[in-house]
Amino acid sequence: MADLRFDGRVAIVTGAGRGLGRCYAIELAARGARVVVNDRAAADGEARGEPGAGAADAVTSEIGERGGTALADTTDVATEEGANALVESALDTFGRVDVVVNNAGLLRDRAFANITTAEWDPVLDVHLRGTFLVSRAAFGHLREHGYGRIVNTTSPTGLFGNFGQSNYAAAKMGIVGLTKTLAIEGARYDITANAVAPLAYTRMTSDTLSAEDAERLGPERVAPTVVWLAHEHCETSGEIYAVGGGRVARVFIAEGPGADLGEATAEEVRDRWPDINAERPYDVPRNRAEQTRGLLEGPP
Repeated sequence: MADLRFDGRVAIVTGAGRGLGRCYAIELAARGARVVVNDRAAADGEARGEPGAGAADAVTSEIGERGGTALADTTDVATEEGANALVESALDTFGRVDVVVNNAGLLRDRAFANITTAEWDPVLDVHLRGTFLVSRAAFGHLREHGYGRIVNTTSPTGLFGNFGQSNYAAAKMGIVGLTKTLAIEGARYDITANAVAPLAYTRMTSDTLSAEDAERLGPERVAPTVVWLAHEHCETSGEIYAVGGGRVARVFIAEGPGADLGEATAEEVRDRWPDINAERPYDVPRNRAEQTRGLLEGPP
């Protein structure tokens, strides 16, 4: 079969200065996309205030050396001004936007009993608010042109929880709900939205994954799935994929058969608790309307 090419397409990748985002940007550029490389980090990976030579510039140069086309961007996606400026920069330079990969993120881990708002807010701002702002800034353009591919980044932590990461988990599960709604609202305009939950050895995960995991969990093993989800031939939308170490699996939110209790008492809920918690046969509603209809109609 033919290679998956992005000739004529323009992709925005946030958090693209290193790790997963860098791999996405380089792979998209290698396949013909013109890429806007967004990252606020300095070359050493530390956050910076004023724009200057840093991670985004380094990746942009690397893409150029490989024969690709890229633009470095250092705006803050967690701010409305920054997200709007990022998309405007893509439009001003390349004339269009086709693909948005929301990857930017940071960690402020702390056990919930000790977490502060100073540790909570930045994580929600960059992950959830940043994904919302960049997607919103691009969505009108995508809708006007009748095409778009949005790939968001959730996490196994958001899907299943993890000690010391309540802020990160809340943001990442919020991205799941946002992704599913974008898929619904974008469907009539050929705009798809999906989310990946990557497991990769990067600067962000080096404290939780061992050095021995580095080769097996390299970020380059996540990039192929992101590239496919970003391609025009991929019509899948509203889905979540766990990706890492060469394994790709669909993750879905399902509802079990439940129990029809009518006007139940708390004691009846207690007594039917095993039935209520049964997992099979399960249903995977495509939207809230389907879930509500199933609840009102009950089992066939």
